[in-house]
This record gives sequence, structure tokens and C-alpha cells, in this order.
Amino acid sequence: MTLKRALLGAAAIAIVAVIGLAWLLLPWYGSAQIEQDVTFIVPDGATLTSAAAKLEDEGLIASADAFLLRAKLLGGTGHIQAGEFELPAGASPARILDIFQSGEVVRRFVTIPEGLPAVLVHERLMAEPLLTGGIAVPAEGSILPDTYSFERGESRQAVLARMQAAMDEALTQEWAKRGPDTIARSQREALILASLVEKETGKASERPLIAGVMTNRLRQGMRLDVDATTIYPITQGRPLGRMIRLSEVRDPNPYNTRAVAGLPPGPITNPGRDSIAAVLNPADTDALFYVADGTGGHVFARTLAEHNANVRRWREFREREGI
Repeated sequence: MTLKRALLGAAAIAIVAVIGLAWLLLPWYGSAQIEQDVTFIVPDGATLTSAAAKLEDEGLIASADAFLLRAKLLGGTGHIQAGEFELPAGASPARILDIFQSGEVVRRFVTIPEGLPAVLVHERLMAEPLLTGGIAVPAEGSILPDTYSFERGESRQAVLARMQAAMDEALTQEWAKRGPDTIARSQREALILASLVEKETGKASERPLIAGVMTNRLRQGMRLDVDATTIYPITQGRPLGRMIRLSEVRDPNPYNTRAVAGLPPGPITNPGRDSIAAVLNPADTDALFYVADGTGGHVFARTLAEHNANVRRWREFREREGI
């Protein structure tokens, strides 16, 4: 009889243990209350306790207390990360904790195209609703055009700082690879000249040749005659929206290379790495002039007579096409 009672007692204990283990494990490793993929934000400075309370408030787990108990017993000791996370449909509480501890933070992206001036970079960053805080209009030419990732809630200043650090790094790297034919005497001059090349052509293959023409003209003391430098003091890089006036062409302000020889005092846009590389290693050319050819590129000339003929053809093309 005693043996039978002992066996029954042992069986009862085993059953209780199994039930207890099932109570502990099934809710932890079984599906939570996430019916579809959802993003969840763990704020900066959040603890697991506050994150659990937020999960419960948003209806993603049944009980914060139960989550915390099982996390303490089964979830390890890793700290949770701050940021935005993607929680997949049907994720278990164990999976949620693993995502918080070691998962990838959801990253967003903002693209700065080559040749976007500082005022429009400012507008683009200020218009991004997932960034926080304000910024001043950055210095012209201080931003490297590229696609940058950011996290929801990150400050605009932090993103801008990465863009400016990228430009500093790119300019330093390209400067180290400069060739003997560059006319730039400093990284600053290279940046200014690159901004002019960036505005003059959107055709990547032409950039070294445009840089070569500008280099030739600067060496001969000729004006660069870049329309974008005439427009820049008027609009700070925004489209002019009309023809340039004769008074503006003749305005001897230091940016206006139609009226003043040499480089302007500062960049007129944010040039890409290719334009920087082009002015530091310009094409070997004897061309001094170029004009649009109607295909998005340019036709180049060595003499003013050749250039004038090319200009006539360009004007005929515009009249014929109605542009």
C-alpha cells in the first residue's frame, strides 16, 4: 500500500511539474497576439519593464507581468536596444525579446541627388516626418550626394552630420588621388570647381572633359561663363524660372563667372564624388568652349569660330524643336 501511494504521489508531482512547465513554456514560445506584421518603437532609455508595458498597451502581448516573469527565467540577460523594430505576425514573446536584444533596427532612407543645393537639402530633411529637431541651412558644398539611412526619431542634425562627414572623407580621398594637371590648389578650390562641373552636365562621361575645358580657360585667364554662377546669388540654387536678364549677366558680383574671371568664392551646389574626381584629374583636351547638343550632352570646340558655329546649330535645333 505504501509503495502504491508513493507511486501515485510521484505521478501527481510529475503531472504538476508537466503542467507547471507547460504553463511556463507554452505562452513564452507560442504565438503572441500579433495578427499582422507591425512596427514597434523602443524609446531611447527604455527598460524591459517599460517596453513590456508598452507592448501590453499596444495589445501585442496579453500581460506585461507575465512577459517579464518569463523573460527573467527564460530570456537570458542581454540588454534591449532602442529603435524601431519589425515584429512579424504570430511572433512569440520569446521571439519579441530576441528581436529587441539582437534584431536589426528598421532603417529608413533619404536620398540627396548630385547637384542638389544646400537650400533644397535643408527642405528635404525638414520635410522628412520621421526625423526630429531643426537644422540650419548647411554650408553649400558641405554634403556628399548619396543615399543615407536613418532611424525613426533620429535627429536631423545627426543625419546632416553624417552627410557632411561623408563629404569631408570623399574630398580627402579624391584629393590624395589628384593628378598633375589639376588647377585646384586646395581642397576648397577643388570643391568649388567640382560644383560648377556638376551644374554644367548631368552626363557622367562628360565630366572630365568639362573639367578639362574649365581648367584650360582658367589657365588662360578666360572667364568661365557658367550660367549657374550668374543664377546662384539670385536663387541660392533654386531654379530661376525665367531667362537670365542682361543686367544679371553683367553684374560684377564675385559669383558671376559671366562677368568676373576666376573661380567664384564658394561652391554653388553639392557636387558628387565623380565631379570632384573629374576636376582633380581633368581630361587632356585643347577645347576651350562647349555648348549643348540637344541630346543631354555637349559639343566641344577649340576656337571661337567653331564654337559660334556650334551655337548656331544649337539655336536652330531649339527653334526646330520648339524648346
